[in-house]
Amino acid sequence: MQREQLADFLRRRREAIRPAEVGIADGPRRRTTGLRREEVARLAGMSVDYVVRLEQARSSQPSPQLLAALARALRLTEDERTHLFHLAGHQPPAAGTTAGLARAGLVRLLDLLGDNPAMVLSDLGEVLAQNRASVLLVGDQTGFTGLRRFLAYRWFTEPDARIMQPAIDYADHARRLVADLRAAAGRRAGDPVVDNLVARLSAASADFRSLWAEHEVAVRRADRKTARHPRVGPIVLDCETLITPDQGQELVVLTPADAESRERLALLMVLGDEEFTPH
Repeated sequence: MQREQLADFLRRRREAIRPAEVGIADGPRRRTTGLRREEVARLAGMSVDYVVRLEQARSSQPSPQLLAALARALRLTEDERTHLFHLAGHQPPAAGTTAGLARAGLVRLLDLLGDNPAMVLSDLGEVLAQNRASVLLVGDQTGFTGLRRFLAYRWFTEPDARIMQPAIDYADHARRLVADLRAAAGRRAGDPVVDNLVARLSAASADFRSLWAEHEVAVRRADRKTARHPRVGPIVLDCETLITPDQGQELVVLTPADAESRERLALLMVLGDEEFTPH
């Protein structure tokens, strides 16, 4: 781990970002053109003290998970993220794997979408990044580890994962998840990550085994869904999915489908600073 170089790199990247790039208002009393340490800490989901220690070369070695969070918060390019991992003494995630980070361009698009909930997913359904509106709508989905980081695994093994879906939509949503996973498995034949995920799901869920046996294949592109939010009520959303050319990542954008849903989503944005956990 190259502490001094890591500290200098993080400090310079923080100072180079304009607040507006990450959705932070640039008020008249602001004395710096870059981000404050507390803003980086909030965006990365870590303590201000740890960010300070990193920039002062006094920290322990950050984990790959912390580095991924910092890369998202600082809007690093792919080359910058690779450099960050090297400075911290870790091998960067291999390109095209589900352990990878959201592409820098997709993360910037998240910021531009404003109050429209959006997230970046891997082709296996791992949430790699979310904008603020998405976190307020469904909670932070980026902190899961192991098999739980995959949406399909949580859906079929954890009842709480369905809490925001109306029961009438369960069957259709489950079928879509499996058909999308089947398409990814076909593209990534022989990938041990995919094989392990399918095997573990098959062992844990009879519903998954039944749907998997039907061999339906369909990449998610557009649909309509209802989110049952405990604070503002049901929000009907149109879902559009933009897929990268290599089909390794996708940007999912949710927009309110009717006037009532627009009002409820707008209210959620106003209520927004309260911490929300969907469980």
